[in-house]
Amino acid sequence: QVRLVESGGDSVQTGGSLKLTCELSISTPRTVCMAWFRQSPGKEREGVATINRNDNVTYYDDSVEGRFTISQDPSKNTLYLQMDSLKPEDTAFYHCAATPARRRHRSSGFYCSENRHDYDYWGQGTRVTVSS
Repeated sequence: QVRLVESGGDSVQTGGSLKLTCELSISTPRTVCMAWFRQSPGKEREGVATINRNDNVTYYDDSVEGRFTISQDPSKNTLYLQMDSLKPEDTAFYHCAATPARRRHRSSGFYCSENRHDYDYWGQGTRVTVSS
């Protein structure tokens, strides 16, 4: 059974850093694509970053490009999100998610989807609060 457990959320000031961790219970073809999503009150859940666990191809939303880094440790079945230069607008619940290889195409090639509807497995989330 696929289970995802996030940790690392906290309250920080603008410009600060946090590293989120997502522990995956089992590595299977059903979890080739993994991603971080976030949701703040009154807004839809949005894709922040994705990674293909087989080839490490990543995707970032424009709002976090250059500030956030998604990575994995296959030996530990763990996904990370390093968040630097945090802004108040990054305040949200952050969820990790996993799915089979549901990919999209861009000029540089295929990447794991950033659409929440493409993901089958979800964690409960961890809260990130950035104060000004």
